[in-house]
Amino acid sequence: MLTALLIIIYISFISLGLPDSLLGSAWPVMQLDLAVPLSSAGAISMFISGATIISSLLSGKLIRRFGTGKLTLISVTMTAFALLGFCIFPSFWIICLFSIPLGLGAGAVDAGLNNFVALHYKSRHMSWLHCFWGIGATLGPNIMSFFISRTNAWNAWRSGYFTVSMVQFFLAAILLFTLPIWKQFETKDVEIIPEETSENKENPIKIPGVKFALASFFFYCAVESTTGLWGSTYLVNYKGLSTDIAARWTSLFFMGITVGRLICGFITMKLSNRCLIRIGQIISILGITSLVLPLPNIFSMFGLLLIGLGCAPIFPCMIQDTPYRFGKAASQSIIGFQMAFAYMGSTFMPLILGLIASKFSVIMFPVLIFIYVLIMIISSETINRFLAKRDEAI
Repeated sequence: MLTALLIIIYISFISLGLPDSLLGSAWPVMQLDLAVPLSSAGAISMFISGATIISSLLSGKLIRRFGTGKLTLISVTMTAFALLGFCIFPSFWIICLFSIPLGLGAGAVDAGLNNFVALHYKSRHMSWLHCFWGIGATLGPNIMSFFISRTNAWNAWRSGYFTVSMVQFFLAAILLFTLPIWKQFETKDVEIIPEETSENKENPIKIPGVKFALASFFFYCAVESTTGLWGSTYLVNYKGLSTDIAARWTSLFFMGITVGRLICGFITMKLSNRCLIRIGQIISILGITSLVLPLPNIFSMFGLLLIGLGCAPIFPCMIQDTPYRFGKAASQSIIGFQMAFAYMGSTFMPLILGLIASKFSVIMFPVLIFIYVLIMIISSETINRFLAKRDEAI
């Protein structure tokens, strides 16, 4: 049963990744069909991000109320209806309204499934879980491209959203029939909770090291999102590459993350999560260095690939270590906070480089992501010192 449930969770993470990349690939035609300014995509994105952050923060209470299986079912169903709303209604502001349940569903299921895997499975499964998210995020634009390329109608993007919506409804049906399997494991989880009834359980932020964990997630996602958004612009404006070559090279960053997580799933059998986090941070710095040094442009390609490979183990390993770092009873609430801070880092930190680039130059791109990595390292190592003191006391 545990294996069958793991397969369902993997499929759920593919499903979670599918909508994440739809808006960017569909927006050039959506914007024409909706007759709104090009910048209006930012409004939809902010509605989704804001709702995702809220549901992540509330995920601990929601899962204690409904359970992981039932909340996942509710969240996927909300996502399915939200995507269906995208393709049915012609109004931009109604689409913004449907962005709210889309974000609420994504944040709750993301935090809930991450904690469930951290509690019940090995570290390798966490790495592979996030690899499956990458598969979904890769499939999304391809589904949208399939429909857009086969018709000249501006509203072809609606077929893409409708298809992904049907996939979500199909997953919701699977989750409905597998609820009894979820309940068997959730009963065991309930037995853990009474072990911690202290103030820390109600106020997880007060647990030593949690604030530094939140900073680690915030700045990790700052690195990932800033590199994904601005890497191509840096290669074009500073390294002098053509836009098509820069786009292909930037895709190496995402490939590095996806393939790296697949490989890390096997490496976790030999190395600890703490060790992999450190290795990933070092590899990221090597990649940033390759971008900065006055080397032939081919090194920039390897630099982006290295940054992606370095990012690969950090996020899943930090998630997997949460129950060990802060206790199983508090892990769900803390993972919810961690996911919220991760989304905040992804949403707001790339804007800083945009402001700097508009005032000065995009040359600051590698400098800024180096600062983000450095803050992440300091936060991570501070947590390790807390854990060393705790283990010595025990």
